[in-house]
Amino acid sequence: MNLKLEGKRAFISGSTQGIGFAIAQQFLAEKAEVIINGRNEEKTKLAVQKLQTEFPEAKVSGIKADFGNKDEVATLLNKLTDIDILINNVGIFDLKNLADLEDEDWYKIFEINVMSAVRLSKKLLPQMLEKKTGRIIFISSESGVNIPQNMIHYGMTKAAMSAVSNGLSKLTIGTEVTVNTILGGPTYSEGVASAVEQIASIQNLEVDQMKNIIVQQTNPHSLLQRFIHPSEIASLAVYLSSPLAIATNGASLRADGGVLKTI
Repeated sequence: MNLKLEGKRAFISGSTQGIGFAIAQQFLAEKAEVIINGRNEEKTKLAVQKLQTEFPEAKVSGIKADFGNKDEVATLLNKLTDIDILINNVGIFDLKNLADLEDEDWYKIFEINVMSAVRLSKKLLPQMLEKKTGRIIFISSESGVNIPQNMIHYGMTKAAMSAVSNGLSKLTIGTEVTVNTILGGPTYSEGVASAVEQIASIQNLEVDQMKNIIVQQTNPHSLLQRFIHPSEIASLAVYLSSPLAIATNGASLRADGGVLKTI
């Protein structure tokens, strides 16, 4: 299927690995121009090089910016012009019980997970509205609906992302700009893979065995019965970025592997 993305210019926050990188790959396969982002200069350059090797004729570049650093974010925003597609993907998470969460933990995760998207959208949405065309996609999580008891602060940010996304969509009336949210499920990103491999090594198990055990312990009711691959989230993100998805706006779409039980 031709998603009609050739020549479109996309910026993806937090995209040197995982879901963001997979989205970049699929955009480039559709002949879109891509700007990726990471908080580490060297890692960002390496990610750009990897994409250039995979797609030698593609237009791809990178901008280093740590979304926990307001000065770096300001510099990044000044560099972003003529963006057709914004993917608000950057995010952090950790496992912490409520009793162990300090005020700083709440502020830090909110600053990166939510305010990154707010600042990027505030800069780029007016430009899209002026052109009457554009796409903004928030990569949220099923944890924003079914809040984990040991990651309440994380779930809070993902719920907030959905709220911001839905509110922004109300501003697009009468245009061909859309703003949507993807509720991703448990995804086997590099960070998760590293943790799983470490646990498997400690327990003297094969990685696939450990993955199955974790799925059964944490999401036994999953319909997919496995971790989601980043490319499977990316496929939905790239479709929503297409002109073919114009009728989908202000929506929260699930790519959660059937983890959520609600209708």
